[in-house]
Amino acid sequence: MIGSDRLFLKAAIDLAMQGLNTCAPNPAVGCVIVRHGRIIGRGYHARTGSAHAEVNAIADAGGDVTGATVYVSLEPCAFVGRTPACAQTLIDAGVARVVIAAEDPHPQVAGAGMAMLRAAGIEVALRLQPAALTLLRGYTSRIQRARPWVRIKTASSMDGATALASGESKWITGATARNDVQRWRARSDAIITGVGTVLADDPQLNVRAAECLPCEQPLRVILDRRLRTPAHAKVVTDGAATLLVHDVATQVPPALQDRPGVSFAALPVDDSMLGTLLEILAQRGCNEVLVEAGARLIGSFTAQRLWDEWLCYLAPSWLGNDTRRLASFQLPALAQAPRGEMCDITPLGDDVLVRLERADKEAQS
Repeated sequence: MIGSDRLFLKAAIDLAMQGLNTCAPNPAVGCVIVRHGRIIGRGYHARTGSAHAEVNAIADAGGDVTGATVYVSLEPCAFVGRTPACAQTLIDAGVARVVIAAEDPHPQVAGAGMAMLRAAGIEVALRLQPAALTLLRGYTSRIQRARPWVRIKTASSMDGATALASGESKWITGATARNDVQRWRARSDAIITGVGTVLADDPQLNVRAAECLPCEQPLRVILDRRLRTPAHAKVVTDGAATLLVHDVATQVPPALQDRPGVSFAALPVDDSMLGTLLEILAQRGCNEVLVEAGARLIGSFTAQRLWDEWLCYLAPSWLGNDTRRLASFQLPALAQAPRGEMCDITPLGDDVLVRLERADKEAQS
């Protein structure tokens, strides 16, 4: 790869990040248009139904991009949906070359965009960029695995405690770490928790940090087998989107009926429930979900290998024996222990974020 291609693709990927919190279920895409070594147009996809990155970049260039080179973080789409096909838009615009950082996994694209461009006599170069592939993880997971990319978030002491036995947990980590959680919430399409968390903390589970706004507020997903969520709980009174997941034998109480933004999903409470829930969230267009929950629910996601990434916030403190633990599940043998691979360690004030991914990536399904 020539150096300029790498440089301009990085610029396109950086632009794509600007739409990450607002564009789901569409992928985040950025585009720069270059003529004679100079960027003449920039654009990114902001939200579903609005103009795609290529269209915005052409408009930013003033409309005249004849003979230019287009750098885009994802293969231009090849079909007409809510907006025209971007591959055809580039053909009509008379560009000379298109450099692409990642192939689109969508079955209606998957190479078809590049084929359209080449058939029109446009030079096409696929220069796979790890940063672009990472940015697309949630979208790719939804398309290829029919479930979102699942992140688990925990905050604990060095000895793995998330709270005292009394439930006191405010605050184990500091303000910088808690603010960082807002960043991950903002890019998530749903936040999953259990009714125990709702009963104990009455959380709002939304994005409040000014630097993360505007964003599409995540769907709150409450696993509540017997529908014990109080009628006065924030997640059912603030009007924002909440999905209450309950057992098929549980009737929705009148106090929770007809609440603005509140919907229900009845599922059998068995070992398949979490997998089925993830499929439902994928069908609702969720690319990335964040699990913020207690030890039992986190233990279930862990034991069933239904997680992809772990955000482990660690505070430099020790809480001893009389505490609540990070995850709860039974392990028959040490050799069967779920394992992660260290991806990144980030200092956050006095705390640290350890980011892991599942070690058995080849087995993810």
